[in-house]
Amino acid sequence: MADEKPNKYEALPIPTYEEAIGSSSRPSATHTSESSDPAEREGLLGYNPEGRLPVPTRRAGYRPPPTDGSPSVRDSGEHEHDSFLNQHNERRDSSSTEGDEVRREMEEMEISDPPAPRSAWGKRISSLSQSLSSINLPFKWKFPRFKIRWKWPRCDANMCIFLGRCFAVLLVMAVVYLLFMSDIFTNAAQRMSAQVFDPESVRIHVQSVVSPGRIEEHLRKITQNDHLAGTEGDYVLAKYVQDSFHSSGLEDIHMDEFHVYLNYPKDGGRKIEILKEDGSVQWSAKVEEDPMYTDPPRQQTPVFHGHSRSGDVTGPLIYANYGSRGDFKRLEDSGIDTHGAIALVRHSGSEGDGALKVKAAELAGFAGCIIYSDPADNGFLKGEVAPNGRYMPEGGVQRGTVGLVNWVVGDILTPGWASTQGAKTIPKDNNPGLVNIPSIPISWDDAQHLLQSIKGFGQACPDEWKGGIPNTEYWSGNLSSPKVHLVNDQDEVEKQPIWNVMGKIHGIEQKEKSIIIGNQRDAWVYGAANPGSGTAVMLEVASIFGDLVQRGWRPLRTIEFASWDGGAYNLIGSTEYVEGNIERLRQDAFAYLNVGTGVGGQEFKAKGSPVFRKSLLRVLDRTSDPAQNVTLRELWDRRGGELDGLGAGGDYVAFQDIAGTSSLDFGFEGDSPYHSAYDTFEQVALADPGFQYHGVLAQIWALLILEFSDRLVLPFDISAYSAAATKWSIDLENWAENKGANQEGNTPWNVEPLREAVLQFANDAKLFEQWEVEWDNIVLGGGGFENAILSAHRQSHNTRMANFETHLLGLEEGGGIPNRTQFKHVIFGPQLWSTDEAYFPAIRDTVLAGDWTAAKEQVEKAAAILKRASKKLIGNV
Repeated sequence: MADEKPNKYEALPIPTYEEAIGSSSRPSATHTSESSDPAEREGLLGYNPEGRLPVPTRRAGYRPPPTDGSPSVRDSGEHEHDSFLNQHNERRDSSSTEGDEVRREMEEMEISDPPAPRSAWGKRISSLSQSLSSINLPFKWKFPRFKIRWKWPRCDANMCIFLGRCFAVLLVMAVVYLLFMSDIFTNAAQRMSAQVFDPESVRIHVQSVVSPGRIEEHLRKITQNDHLAGTEGDYVLAKYVQDSFHSSGLEDIHMDEFHVYLNYPKDGGRKIEILKEDGSVQWSAKVEEDPMYTDPPRQQTPVFHGHSRSGDVTGPLIYANYGSRGDFKRLEDSGIDTHGAIALVRHSGSEGDGALKVKAAELAGFAGCIIYSDPADNGFLKGEVAPNGRYMPEGGVQRGTVGLVNWVVGDILTPGWASTQGAKTIPKDNNPGLVNIPSIPISWDDAQHLLQSIKGFGQACPDEWKGGIPNTEYWSGNLSSPKVHLVNDQDEVEKQPIWNVMGKIHGIEQKEKSIIIGNQRDAWVYGAANPGSGTAVMLEVASIFGDLVQRGWRPLRTIEFASWDGGAYNLIGSTEYVEGNIERLRQDAFAYLNVGTGVGGQEFKAKGSPVFRKSLLRVLDRTSDPAQNVTLRELWDRRGGELDGLGAGGDYVAFQDIAGTSSLDFGFEGDSPYHSAYDTFEQVALADPGFQYHGVLAQIWALLILEFSDRLVLPFDISAYSAAATKWSIDLENWAENKGANQEGNTPWNVEPLREAVLQFANDAKLFEQWEVEWDNIVLGGGGFENAILSAHRQSHNTRMANFETHLLGLEEGGGIPNRTQFKHVIFGPQLWSTDEAYFPAIRDTVLAGDWTAAKEQVEKAAAILKRASKKLIGNV
């Protein structure tokens, strides 16, 4: 039945082409939102006889499509829409057909909410466009017509909701990024996984899980073969260490290879012979040690001196006590000519370094040098000898280097830069790091024959020159003594590969900052106590920390583990590493913890920068002596223990003296058949039954690592450094007075600039350490909460504390110790003629040279550097 209602929904007329392109326009009408006639509104809801479906009732505010009875609504709506989008008064093109209107109507039917009211900004634009269109120009302006028709995308309510939700998701993601990735809340972002680990629980854990049995097994494998630097045995051991690092779970494990100068003994290449007057051989030294293992036999490194000079020399034999410059001066003062002679000297004593003994002999005019171990210093007169005791037996020979480590450290052909493949080199002839006369070490058994041969020649020795070889009278000898023929024929390799093994555990707060853990790996023969005991303990410590990481723990700062090669020769591996990473180490290395001989006895000793004093004592309070059942701190205090100064005898040298990284060296010391084939696994097991002291050393090392890698405030003892610097400056002044300071004719000299510098340092140290007290009050008093700003201040405080040591380097042009510019530290450094500790070495060198003008300059330089470092500590520079 047909709809009887008078108002029907009829199709709009299709505009003509001229109307579509705007050639004609319809008159504008007053804008209305909907029809005012109720009957007309009802007609819009009725049935469409032309096939349209009934339209559901609209919500209030909905604008219905126009009908013939309401043309103004359509016209007004079109004009409003086109003005806003097209910014002109043109009508829609012919594509705006009835189909468009139907689709628009269907879309609007799906909208559940009324459209937003038109913005005032849109009205302004519409009004502006109408105003512009009403301006009559004096000329007719025509725009080219383009067939490209652009339609703006229609944005309905659903699309707006979708875009709003997308924006909300992106906003949430941005907030999460800022919170957790941009370190706004440092602790939340960086320590999330480590919060569950109580620091005290970690310390208890590392002490409780140390296994002396694992350390023992490591040492047994380490000492299976001799492992001289650069040899097959050394490489096999490097692979063992690398595999152990992997199994422990360390990260970034790799081998660093360097190409360095090394010498090796030839089979039968060393001879010492006493000649008859006709030149024939009267007696030949045995030179070599007996094999330590015969069932089955093991390879054993021949007796020789590392970095020795090749040569074949003959001359009269002269005995020179310990071979110090003072001993050679005494021979000269006694009227004994030494030019062209062969020197016989003993280990230890007033000149502890073998290289300096040979160098002093060279400067005294000797053609060659022989060094032996006297039983008065290390032998039966001290206690039971190896293999059943800990002292050097009759046939034992102490090998060693005669490279001048306190003159040139590391590879002697690349002083100051890393000896990588293709690196430039300097010649080995007339090299400041090498001696220029041949030398050989021997046993006291061989030395006995030599000493007996010069009885009655020269002068009878004073008591302080006499050793403990039985049936022997000690005479000096002279140029009339029997002649000795010395031969040292060796292989010399200028580019021998050596291998450092490296691994690390990345930190989570300042991961670029490192605590470096190091130990020498290579040995003259089997090297059980030195350095194997230290290597075995380091592998155990690495395993403990690797296990902690697997449990979810991470340190605040990165921990680096290093197994150095070439240390026996000239501290080569550690020095080349430092020279190859010098800028990074000066900027980011916080501390270096070194163990050379891990367990050579039962007395704990430590030497290092004073900054370690507080932490070391804290660790000694937590550890006990296995035999005496008291804390190591108590034993330390009983003997008045102090941190000894660093000399030139360990892998800390390059870190402390070149990179300016605060260094600590420690271990259990005692007598042993040092650097001989008798330093075996069995010897160490005899000295430390059950490897109990090895276990304690592992505890100490692990606790020290935690001190410096995981305490929020780096526990450096700046006040202790200040007190030590004051003491050292006073000692320097007293020492110099005994060397002729301010004598007539000399440049006036005093340490007043240094006094001012250490006084300023004392004041600045107190001010600097006050910040830690304030931090404790704020953070610990606030329940342990540390905000981002305070965290940044703490990290800056730690960095300035660690950088203090670096700021004590003389890095200006020509800086460092004069004539030994590898060594840059103004307080620490090896003496020119001793590997023992020395403070203010550049000043001491110039004083010993009698150059008081240069000594004054060095005092002023050291004072200026100390003042500058002190000011940087508190941020005044």
